[in-house]
Amino acid sequence: MKKTAFSPNERGHPTQLPKEYVDWITQPVTRFLKIEAAAGVVLLFFTIVALVLSNSPWSETFLSFWEIPLGIKSGSFEYTRSLQEWINDAVMTLFFFLVALELKREIVLGELKKPRLAMLSISGAMGGMLVPALIYLVFQLDQPGQNGWGIVMATDTAFVIACLILLGPRVPKSLRIFMLSLAIIDDIGAIIVVAVGYGEEINYYYLGIAALGVIGIKAMAELGIRSIAIYSLIGGLIWLSVDASGIHPTVTGVILGLMTPTISWVSKERLLTIMDCVIPAPATSKPSEFRIDRKVLKTAEAAAREALSPLERLEMLLHPWVGFVIMPLFAFANAGVQISFSELSGSLYTAIVAGLVIGKPTGIILFSGLATLTKLAVRPPDLPWLYIIAGGMLAGIGFTMSLFIAHLALSPELVDVAKLGILSASLFSALVGIGLLSWLLKRDTSLKGNGE
Repeated sequence: MKKTAFSPNERGHPTQLPKEYVDWITQPVTRFLKIEAAAGVVLLFFTIVALVLSNSPWSETFLSFWEIPLGIKSGSFEYTRSLQEWINDAVMTLFFFLVALELKREIVLGELKKPRLAMLSISGAMGGMLVPALIYLVFQLDQPGQNGWGIVMATDTAFVIACLILLGPRVPKSLRIFMLSLAIIDDIGAIIVVAVGYGEEINYYYLGIAALGVIGIKAMAELGIRSIAIYSLIGGLIWLSVDASGIHPTVTGVILGLMTPTISWVSKERLLTIMDCVIPAPATSKPSEFRIDRKVLKTAEAAAREALSPLERLEMLLHPWVGFVIMPLFAFANAGVQISFSELSGSLYTAIVAGLVIGKPTGIILFSGLATLTKLAVRPPDLPWLYIIAGGMLAGIGFTMSLFIAHLALSPELVDVAKLGILSASLFSALVGIGLLSWLLKRDTSLKGNGE
């Protein structure tokens, strides 16, 4: 009989944990969280709710709610932000931390560790950032929105993956990998843009304190300190220092994410050895007389936890929170805009739509093509250029990072126009990308059916 993880072991004992009534609730939720596309669905839902509320009789209450000031005030000392700013500056740091973890995983363990294959995604991402920014500046040079060139540079990972999942398993795996890698690199590029292009005057005293904090975290890792709580505390202090330095504090998440180790403390061989010592063969067949050494049990618990690398553990811990809490909360706080069709003909709106809808696919195709022609990159044989074009259209879904940068780069009176441009371009890119991919998949299925 085939043995599963829930089958009895050689001694006839079941290997699964005991069932509780709560498992009937938590297990379906766990399965739901494993579906990455679900994050895109939740994000879309909160975006729609924010749009509906901001164009309803409750719009004034809804929009003013996010301007509520929160913080500490004591005498002449004041450290406050609006609720929306706390979400954008502090909570979103965890989003950037997760993006950095995903990038490091891809570089060390994933497809990006293969240099020529990685160069296809890197080249596409570079083109997908530079060309849209240039197109944007063509429309906005010497205009009030000139500083918003970073708005059109990023791709929304959750929405893109959700679109690919929507089309089912027929989508080539190589396209999923290409788009995931491209979106992650895009996000890192956008974060660098935020740090360099939209920071304030730098205070080197606080920047030095932040650097000491980073060195301290590296030293703690070398000493073998493994407490996530301690690292979180030091990370919080680094965030405060970076914020005071004038650099956008979300950069803290990227730095710490890229520093996270990818090697587990306990090897698989040592884990198996430790587990073998947990329950030795009982000297008696009476369960009441059988004892487990508590010290050995605690060692086994720590070994099972540390058999995963810190990067894997943090990614598993944060991914549901970022996908189902942080990003929807960000969308709820930032996607609200009062729709005015008179603003759809302005140069800022045109610049954003042109940058995302035209610039993104053009830049991705152009730079990917140049990289393959010059032999810097290799294109997988199961990834035709038409599929890359369709993926390039999907990359025009800017949303999360685009909204984020719009709030940093533009004056308040221009932000609503920028939001309309981002939403319009993202919707158009999604529909065209899904439509083109659907046609390609049907065509290829038909060709296979005819034996061609």
